[in-house]
Amino acid sequence: MQIEEGAIFTGKITGLTDFGAFVELEGGKTGMVHISEVSTSYVKDIKEFLTIGQEVRVMVVAVSPEGKVSLSIKKLMEKEEKPAQRPSFDKPRQPRPRQGERRSSPPVWNGMKSNAPAPGEKQSFEDMMARFKQASDEKMADLKHSNESKRGGYSRRGGNKQ
Repeated sequence: MQIEEGAIFTGKITGLTDFGAFVELEGGKTGMVHISEVSTSYVKDIKEFLTIGQEVRVMVVAVSPEGKVSLSIKKLMEKEEKPAQRPSFDKPRQPRPRQGERRSSPPVWNGMKSNAPAPGEKQSFEDMMARFKQASDEKMADLKHSNESKRGGYSRRGGNKQ
C-alpha cells in the first residue's frame, strides 16, 4: 500500500493524546491526526470528538522523510462539503452596479421633489449645487419663521415687531 499526500484511508484510532490521535491505517502503518485537524470547529478536548477503537476516514496531509504520516479529518470534511456548496446556476444573478453608477438611494442634495431631475438624468455639478442652495435657503427661511413666531414676533435686534 502506497501512502502519499491526498490519499484517503479508513483507519482505527489506537491512541489519544492532548495534541492528537493515532490512527492505524490499512497495512499496519500508523499516522497521527493533530488536534487542529480533527474538526472544522474548535477542539478543546479531543476526547469529545474521538474514542479509541473508532473507525475514521482520514486524508494524508504529509509524509516526512522519516516515514511519519500526518493525517487530517478536517481537510477530508472540507473537501467533501465543497461540491454541495457550489452555487446554483438555476437562479439569475443580480447585476452589480457598474463603476460610476449610483445605487437606488437618491442624492442628498435633491431638495424639493418638484425640482428633482428624472431618474437617470445627468446633471452638472453647478445644477446640483443650485438645487441644494435653493432647498437650504427654503429650509432656513422656514426655520427662521418658525423661531420668530415662538418668540412672539420680535426680532433680535431692535425688539420691535416686524
